[in-house]
Amino acid sequence: MQIADGTVVSMDYALKDDEGTLLDQSQPGQPLAYLHGHKNIIPGLEAALEGKSVGDSVEVRVAPEDGYGQPNPALEQVVPRDRFQGIDQLEVGMQFQANTDQGPVSVRVVKVEDDDVTVDGNHPLAGKHLNFDVTVQDVRSATEEEIAHGHIHQGGGCCGGGGCGEGEGNTDGEGCGEGEGGGCGCSH
Repeated sequence: MQIADGTVVSMDYALKDDEGTLLDQSQPGQPLAYLHGHKNIIPGLEAALEGKSVGDSVEVRVAPEDGYGQPNPALEQVVPRDRFQGIDQLEVGMQFQANTDQGPVSVRVVKVEDDDVTVDGNHPLAGKHLNFDVTVQDVRSATEEEIAHGHIHQGGGCCGGGGCGEGEGNTDGEGCGEGEGGGCGCSH
């Protein structure tokens, strides 16, 4: 089976920057699985995997525009140190959740100077070329439920976390998506 929209892909991968520094990788025996065509991975990598099959290996260099985009200067701002209540020692690289009008945003501390702390809401890989080395381990058709939810269900439930009524005497798949929070914690 070839990778196409509506397939679940499992892949081993290594991600390096242009200097060859390893940034991320799948763990041995634990491939990354995602639903192809539903924006579950960066567009440049997803496009490079289209049409590949089990056993295929791909090396792809993804431009920032097809990865995490270019840094947005508006996402970097200086905030008063007293906004970090309960944190005695602020250091560059620390990450926090900031509540914004658009909802929670992950920010990184990029500078600490006296009573001013500069935080950056850009993805740490924004503006960078990403070099992937990927081997496709498995390709299968997605279930109707996975397609409806826009993500895979693994390990007996939504988002890999169990639930959905599976494995608990319920063999008809009923239960996922019922009640508040979707019954499986994924809000679907």
